[in-house]
Amino acid sequence: MTLRHFNQTGWTAIFNGTDTEIGRMVRVEGWDQATGTALVVDPKRGALRPVTDYEDFSHLERADQVVAAVPGGGWRVHWKDEGPGGTPLTERVLAWLITSQGRATAITVDAQGHVEDADSADAFIPPGEDLVL
Repeated sequence: MTLRHFNQTGWTAIFNGTDTEIGRMVRVEGWDQATGTALVVDPKRGALRPVTDYEDFSHLERADQVVAAVPGGGWRVHWKDEGPGGTPLTERVLAWLITSQGRATAITVDAQGHVEDADSADAFIPPGEDLVL
């Protein structure tokens, strides 16, 4: 399971990598008012920097913008083979993230406190119902 990319601007910058830097995805933090260029955080400079300043900038991709979160409401999610050693796994939905496009994404938390999205789940189990496969 992997957590999808969510951010406030709705955009992610994609970089191919160089001889000294690996390929990466970086959250777009805003837009340059004069040029309209996407800005990302440069951790080495400690400042916002235009994506076009990076030689390995490739393109921008849409990210989900969360506009609301609602409680899980007793829903559970089930995976056939995501448990220890490929065993079945069922977890409670902690919350539903609602995006600006109206999509609801189930968010779970495991016994170790790791938060994940449940987009790859094999089944969603409504409150009060048993798993039916």
